[in-house]
Amino acid sequence: MINLSLIHVSYLVLIVIFLVVMACKKSIVIPCALGIVLLGAIVTRSPIGAIQTLFNALVWAGSEFLGIIVVIALVVAMSRSLISIGADRMLIFSLKNRMGGPRSAFFILGFVMFIVSICVWPSPAVALVGTLLLPMAVRTGMPVLWAAVVMNIFGHGMALSGDFFIQGAPTITAKAAGTDVGTMMSQSVPLWAIMCVVTAAAAFLCYCRDMRSSPVQTVDMDAVQMKAVGRFAPLMAVLTPIIYLGNIAAMLVFKLQGGDATALVGGSALLLLVLCACLDKGVSHALDDVGDYLKEGFGFSIKIFAPVIVIGGFFFLGGEGGSQAVFGSQMTGILSDIGRYIAENVPVNRFSAIVTQAAVAVITGLDGSGFSGLPIVGATAKTFADALPLNKEVLASMGQIITIWVGGGTLIPWAVVPVAAICDVSPAELVRKNFVPVMCGLVSVAIATFFLL
Repeated sequence: MINLSLIHVSYLVLIVIFLVVMACKKSIVIPCALGIVLLGAIVTRSPIGAIQTLFNALVWAGSEFLGIIVVIALVVAMSRSLISIGADRMLIFSLKNRMGGPRSAFFILGFVMFIVSICVWPSPAVALVGTLLLPMAVRTGMPVLWAAVVMNIFGHGMALSGDFFIQGAPTITAKAAGTDVGTMMSQSVPLWAIMCVVTAAAAFLCYCRDMRSSPVQTVDMDAVQMKAVGRFAPLMAVLTPIIYLGNIAAMLVFKLQGGDATALVGGSALLLLVLCACLDKGVSHALDDVGDYLKEGFGFSIKIFAPVIVIGGFFFLGGEGGSQAVFGSQMTGILSDIGRYIAENVPVNRFSAIVTQAAVAVITGLDGSGFSGLPIVGATAKTFADALPLNKEVLASMGQIITIWVGGGTLIPWAVVPVAAICDVSPAELVRKNFVPVMCGLVSVAIATFFLL
């Protein structure tokens, strides 16, 4: 028989407070930090111990995220080196005569955005694809606003919500849910595929309807010129996709998942970075340039993960591994205890679990980052799985997909600013166009989850 103590009640109250703060469109970094201090004070019964708990929780969370922080930094640094040599422009401009009409441009622009985003993340992909492919897509007759919708849905929606290559999102969610990344990703594929297909189909239907009723928008193509490229740009433009395709093949053949797959991607990115820098200006300049690229890459990565580490520090304390690492081996999992208590005393079912998880995912996505909510939806899935015979990977996957699509983002105005800026459209208008297709996908995912649990 499980009895809830002060720390369990405090943990639940703090989560409710966090959700209220996020519903008010505010960051929960400060509340999470104070929450860690409160939990530390309850367990250690010492003000000094409470302060030490804050630091120890962040160090432990940082160590859990370190691998993915490094690989994202290396991939971004590599992309910067490709941009400097001009290989990025050769890769994208190879598609300039294949756009066809406005309908084919919808899928070509989306496909390229998806591929680039899943390899180097959506933020760097927006600048690359938007600068080089956007004018070509608009030249076919595609409205600028719809080009922004396509880039947003295929990049910050499809690519980021799956994140199967870099594996940042599933790593965070899986750790909070108490499962391994490989299982998490394999269980997420059906829901992710449903979300992508339904959303893309709905968006294309809306696009075709608007094309029949709206005048065609154009851009000045003279403003977009093929800049000079380096002597070795063609080599890097060919070698980079070959290396990444080789990575994917190796993952499939040798069944590399989680940390092993991440290590392969990160190591390949660093080697490509060094090679590109050496070919660009020679070994002498590369000795300095590689360091500069790495500073850019780690600056980008830390900017993304700095708040996630604080938020994850709190929610990881709810798991047995995190609480024992910070407080000692005598601790049990706070969330596991709460889940068993719910199972013994509160009537819950699959429907209530899905509705609650979906609500939590939407609320946590309101901050516009998408990633800060992943520890919460992972922990929520673990809590319900401890209370009911549910597939926690499926429930966690649903939460991951919803919170990233909402806040990562396609439905939050301040989350779509990068795409809106590169396309010179209103963020509010972009969200309005995204709303119907994305909601169709989210509802479909919720329904599918009910049958997959």
